[in-house]
Amino acid sequence: MRGVPDLFTFLRAARDNPLATWTEEHFRAPVVMGKGVLGRVMVLSDPEGIRHVLVDNAANYRKDALTRRVLGSGIGDGLFTAEGQIWRQLRRTLAPLFSARRVDAFGADMAGAAETVARRLARREGRRVDVAVEATRLTLDVLERTIFTTGLQRDPDALGRAITLFFEGIGPIDPLDVFGLPDALPRIGRLRARPAIAFFEAVVDELVRDRRALLARHGAAEGAAFAGAGAPGLGGAVPSDLLTLLLTARDPETGEALDDASVRANIATFIAAGHETTANALTWSLYLIAQDEAVRARLEAEVDAAAGDAPLSPEHLPALPYTRAVVEEAMRLYPPAPFMSREAIAEDRVLGFRLRPGTIVMIAPYIVHRHALLWDDPAAFDPERFLPPRREAIDRYAYLPFGAGPRVCIGARFALHEAMIALAAIVRRVRLDLVPGHAVEPVQRVTLRPREGMKMRVHLRRPLGG
Repeated sequence: MRGVPDLFTFLRAARDNPLATWTEEHFRAPVVMGKGVLGRVMVLSDPEGIRHVLVDNAANYRKDALTRRVLGSGIGDGLFTAEGQIWRQLRRTLAPLFSARRVDAFGADMAGAAETVARRLARREGRRVDVAVEATRLTLDVLERTIFTTGLQRDPDALGRAITLFFEGIGPIDPLDVFGLPDALPRIGRLRARPAIAFFEAVVDELVRDRRALLARHGAAEGAAFAGAGAPGLGGAVPSDLLTLLLTARDPETGEALDDASVRANIATFIAAGHETTANALTWSLYLIAQDEAVRARLEAEVDAAAGDAPLSPEHLPALPYTRAVVEEAMRLYPPAPFMSREAIAEDRVLGFRLRPGTIVMIAPYIVHRHALLWDDPAAFDPERFLPPRREAIDRYAYLPFGAGPRVCIGARFALHEAMIALAAIVRRVRLDLVPGHAVEPVQRVTLRPREGMKMRVHLRRPLGG
């Protein structure tokens, strides 16, 4: 049917790169309806319709069974995959860690991790680096400094490789999942991801065991007080981070604690996916500015003027509007989460279309952000879209790098601040140019990654002593 690929085309693309399933029609029509492998499907790119599904009638739409099956097999029933009352409890419980006050307090640690990576790159002047790997190192360092403050207890490069293996394994959609066959039947991708999942389980078990012991010795009462109040710090022997929050939290409405399975699922979620938004946004930002000398020169000038020779700090963020615009434009062209889908629970009407229960509504930021009806010259890299006065013309539901509605990404502010600080720190120290002949292809593996990494050559801008 119109706009929906045939079975063979869909399954082949789903295994290799789901971006290949989108047609020219999807980037030009506000709605594409059809019946395909997944049943009745609406591909929705109209902001009014997106608002209806994600906000106004969000209670009628849940994550579809395929999404829950694929992601739940790897990270369990955490905040990203949970539904209903379980999700509401998790959201209420985790919200204090990502308050504006607390995220702002993380800024110094973000700046420290960014400067470490920038200096490491500077020491590799003239050499080739994989920027995707460097971005992963940076974001894992930030996680250790902010929400896993006693450390992840594993080599960050090994953890980064495990994360890549995990997404490469579960990212390709398996035909057995498409047809809803029992989980007992082995999936090739899950078999490939099994070592990474085992690695995560070992990391999580170590983190939980050691923190429980620390709480038992020093700070169970302090930890419980932190979980209830969401204060910036405990001021005691127990770190006021995600681990403490999860292990001591009580739902503010019910008083219930999280069970062990939920604690482990959410730790795995933040390790495996929590760093991905920033790592990908930073990687794609550095790639895009390398393709546009005018943008790069303006970005460098802004960063130099804002920070001078002083160490970069969160206080510089208000003076970096163009840096923010570069990151936001990179996330428009290469949204970290390129696709989301919802399943209608009860009958509904969206933009005049009748949706029966079970209809899948696909909202793909990769399409919405490049849609001909929503953006001028949508394929062009133009950070000025996100500066006044043009910024005010962007519809809230035409730009969805962090989703929208009740399930908007809880770490959106965290990720954006981290990406800005990281980009500023790196461009202040070095220039990165794409290695000639290196092919850059975005591939959907749950997140949007460069298929073969991002191979770039380092050129020094600021001496290490400056």
